[in-house]
Amino acid sequence: MTSFSSFQSWLRPDQNGLYCEPGGFYVDPLRPVDRAVITHGHSDHARPGHAAVLATVDTLAIMRLRLGSGCFGQGQALSYNEALRLGDVSIRLVPAGHILGSAQVVIEHRGQRAVISGDYKRRADPTCAPFEPVSCDLFVTEATFGLPVYRHEPDQGEVAKLFTSLADFPGRTHQIGVYGLGKCQRLIALLRQQGYDRPVYLHGALRAVTDYYVSRGIDLGPAPAVADAPGKLAGEIVLSPPSALGDRWSRRFSDPLAGFASGWMRIRGRVRQRGVELPLIISDHADWPELLATVGDTGAGEVWVTHGREDALVHELAKRGIAARALRLVGREDDAE
Repeated sequence: MTSFSSFQSWLRPDQNGLYCEPGGFYVDPLRPVDRAVITHGHSDHARPGHAAVLATVDTLAIMRLRLGSGCFGQGQALSYNEALRLGDVSIRLVPAGHILGSAQVVIEHRGQRAVISGDYKRRADPTCAPFEPVSCDLFVTEATFGLPVYRHEPDQGEVAKLFTSLADFPGRTHQIGVYGLGKCQRLIALLRQQGYDRPVYLHGALRAVTDYYVSRGIDLGPAPAVADAPGKLAGEIVLSPPSALGDRWSRRFSDPLAGFASGWMRIRGRVRQRGVELPLIISDHADWPELLATVGDTGAGEVWVTHGREDALVHELAKRGIAARALRLVGREDDAE
C-alpha cells in the first residue's frame, strides 16, 4: 500500500486547492491560479480568473456561458480518454457521470496513478456520459451524501410520484425546484423517458443552459419559457430554481404545488424547512452505497475524501482496511444539488 507521504510529495492540498506539483496545475482551484484543470461547470468547482484552463469542451463552454466570455484566459479542450503530457505527468479526462462535460482527472506520475473524481454519480443519465471507473492507487472522492442514511430511490419511482400528483391535483401547477445546471435538464429527460410529451415550462434562469444542452444534441422536447405561457398553467409542470419556490414569482400559477428534486429530500427536516409538498429524491451525486462501491471498483489502496460528510466515509473505509483521510477543502458547496 502506498503511504500518504509518497503521494503528498507531488499531489497535495494548499490554500488554493489540490495542487499537482510536477504538472504545475491545480484541480478545481478555489482561487485564480496560473493553470487549472476543471472537472465540471458547477460554480464551486469552476471559478473565474484562471490564466489557463484545461477541461472538456462542454465544461469550457458552460463556464463561458455562466461566468462570461472572459472568465478565464487561455482555454484548452481535452476529449475524454485523450492523453496529454503536462510537465512531468500524464493526464487524461474520464467521464464522471455528474452533468454534461463532467470529468474525472486521471494523473500518472512515476508509476503511480491518482484519480480526482470531482463530483460523480453512478445512475444512468441520458444527458451526460456515464461514469467510468478507473483502477488507481489513489482515489480522491467527494462525500456529499457520505452518510449511511443517504440511499437514493430509483429515478423512475420518483418521476412516477410526480405523475401521480399531477393526476391527483389536476387544477394545481406543479412547480419543481431544480438546480439550473444538470438537474433541470436531467429531470426533463427522465420525464420524456417515461412518456411525458407535454411542454415542461421553464423559469427564465434555466433557459440558457437548457438551450446549450439542446444545441449539443440532447433532445428535451418542448420546454417553453413561463413568460411565453398562456394562463396560469393549471395541471402543468414548471421548473424553477429552488429559490423561486413560494416567492412572488409563483403567484402567477394556479394554486402552485411546491416540489423539489434533490438528494436532500431524503431528510424530512429539509423538506419541512423548504415547505416542500412533493419531495423528489433525484440526485446528481452518488449515495452512500454507491460511494463505497465506487471505491471498490477503483481498487485504490488509498482514498482522500473531500467536501461533504468526510468523517463517516473515512471511518468506514478504514474499517475495510483502506487508508483514508479527509482533505477538508474549504469552499465546496454541498447544498445546491
